[in-house]
Amino acid sequence: MKKALTLGALAVTMTILLAGCGSSSATSTKSTSSSSGSSKTTKIVATGSTALQPLVEQAYQNEHANVTINVQGGGSGAGLSQVAKGSVNIGNSDLFAQEQKGLDAKGLVDHKVAVVGMAPVINKDAGVTNISKEQLIKIFQGKITNWKDVGGKDEKITVVNRAQGSGTRATFEKWGLDNAKVATSQEQDSNGTVQKIVSTTPGAISYLAFSYVKSDVQALSIDNVKPTEANVATNKWKIWAYEHMYTKGQPTGELKNFLTYMTSKAVQGSLVEKLGYIPLTSMKVDRGQSGAITNLK
Repeated sequence: MKKALTLGALAVTMTILLAGCGSSSATSTKSTSSSSGSSKTTKIVATGSTALQPLVEQAYQNEHANVTINVQGGGSGAGLSQVAKGSVNIGNSDLFAQEQKGLDAKGLVDHKVAVVGMAPVINKDAGVTNISKEQLIKIFQGKITNWKDVGGKDEKITVVNRAQGSGTRATFEKWGLDNAKVATSQEQDSNGTVQKIVSTTPGAISYLAFSYVKSDVQALSIDNVKPTEANVATNKWKIWAYEHMYTKGQPTGELKNFLTYMTSKAVQGSLVEKLGYIPLTSMKVDRGQSGAITNLK
């Protein structure tokens, strides 16, 4: 797994990423002076998925000094809601907009920029590396409460969940837990916070985007299938999602340029992989909103 960047670094990248002029009212343009003369600065605002933050934060801006970006987290639900209202330029999401309950997705335009794998992770003290999907479901339902019951240490299991509205949570529950109803547990609002809690809390279990899985937590295999990028690419590992950047209407100006750049060879062939994401070009399958799988040539 690739190591994740700090949230501070993420903020810088988001500033780069959001640099576009869209139709949203959140975009503002002002005149500034530079050594080469007068130029315009475009301000872009993006919010949403924290799984996408590391990628968004490191692209584009170094080559476009006339663009400033304000990037915020808040989860996929918040990103989709705000871009639909026109209060931000980009809504970052792990979900298709049509999957978000209560959202009018009409007019939102989807821009897929990467694929993110997700894995159940535990505190390394538990002594487990592989469990069955049935066991995983029972743990999150509160039916299995000690690691010794799945071959690990005699230690209480502490479940850490993501908050409601999190695209990472929705993806994990859909593809990792088969939409089973989970027990009430503590909730956290970002991948970064979850990573810190699991790494320092004996017996803890949660789930993270691959880009946040560090060496101080143990990623679990499920039914002896490892959470690897190669397994995601073929859908052998099913807990994954597209990283979407939604705009309200078709993007224009710098925003359009930025979104085009995000799917370019320069980004897909280097930065996407470097930050622990899976390039769109590496996928052997396509998965639609309904979950239907199509093999790619």
